[in-house]
Amino acid sequence: MEILILNGPNLNLQGRRDPEVYGTQTFDGLLQSLRERYPQAGIDYRQSNVEGELVDALQQAEGRYDGVVLNAGGYTHTSVALRDAVSAIAVPVVEVHISSILAREEFRHVSLLAPVAVGSIMGFGLESYRLGVEALLGRTENQATKKQKK
Repeated sequence: MEILILNGPNLNLQGRRDPEVYGTQTFDGLLQSLRERYPQAGIDYRQSNVEGELVDALQQAEGRYDGVVLNAGGYTHTSVALRDAVSAIAVPVVEVHISSILAREEFRHVSLLAPVAVGSIMGFGLESYRLGVEALLGRTENQATKKQKK
């Protein structure tokens, strides 16, 4: 199984930005631990502060990845273009957030992505990414089991 972890704006600052909200672990450390924990999965990583590059990455995921773990950052609440990209592809997308968007400022309470993602995980720090990977792995296992029963 091939998984893309796709991060939006300001997530390149993970480990330095608002450590009281986002913690101090970097994505390099997270990726290393995920790859060690899930050797059966190829885990790629991309980050961009540019909305159009995130849309391109989602569109290019088709046929290349079996699932996407997406933290769109601030675009979660504003980007119809990202919502449309998630909706347009057959690749399952799990929305993740390091913090709970419902426990933050009111303008962050609405996700435009949640209705078109296969699920949303938030508030578990960087563990949200691990849970997103596990959700995709479990989804694939469930689909394989259903096919075997037919």
